[in-house]
Amino acid sequence: MKKVISSVFVILLSAFLLAACSSNKPLKAPEASAGAGALPEYRIGVGDSLQVSVWRNPELSIGVPVRPDGKISMPLIGDIMAADATATELSAVIVKSLSSYVRNPQVTVIVTNPSSSDFQRRVRITGAVQSPQSIAFREGMTVLDLVLIAGGPNEFASANKAKLYRNVNGQVQVYKIKLDDLINDGDLETNYTLQPSDIVSVPERAF
Repeated sequence: MKKVISSVFVILLSAFLLAACSSNKPLKAPEASAGAGALPEYRIGVGDSLQVSVWRNPELSIGVPVRPDGKISMPLIGDIMAADATATELSAVIVKSLSSYVRNPQVTVIVTNPSSSDFQRRVRITGAVQSPQSIAFREGMTVLDLVLIAGGPNEFASANKAKLYRNVNGQVQVYKIKLDDLINDGDLETNYTLQPSDIVSVPERAF
C-alpha cells in the first residue's frame, strides 16, 4: 500500500512539474484573485452516480453510474461520454442528442453521488517531510497546517526552497515557500491559504 501511495505522489508531482516547465520562475505569492474562496464547477468522474431527468418524458429519465470508460447509457441515444464534463455541459450534450427524437427536450443532470470528488478536492505534500500526505481539503487550511500534519520537514530538507504548485485557469503556477522561516521564525509571509488540488513540495539539500 505504501508503494502505491508513493507512486501516486510521484505521478502527481511529475505532472505538475512537467506542466510548470514552460512557465516563469517561482512567483513570490499567489495573487488575491487566484480563485481564493471559489471552487470551479464540479466535473463528473468515473464512479459518480447521476440522475438524468427529461421533462415530461419519465421513460427517458434515469439514475445511472458513470462506467469505468467514462460513459453513461441512455434510452434512445445510447452511450454518451460523461467523465470530465460538468452537469451543465452533459445536459447540453444530451439535449442535442435527444433533439432527433424529442421536440425541445429539457434535460437536468444532477450528480447524486460524487464519489470521485474526494481526489478532486485534496491537498498534498511530498518530498523531504516526515510523512508525505494526501488529505481532504478543508476551508481555511494553510501551508503550515499541511506541513504540521506531515510531521514537519525531515533532516534532509532544504525547507526555505519549498514550493507550492497550483493550477490557475489551466496553468500551473509555482510559488516560493520559505518553510524554515515560517516554522522557526514565525514569518507568515508564505503561509498561503490552500486551495483544492494544491501540492506542496519540499526538496532535499544538495550534499
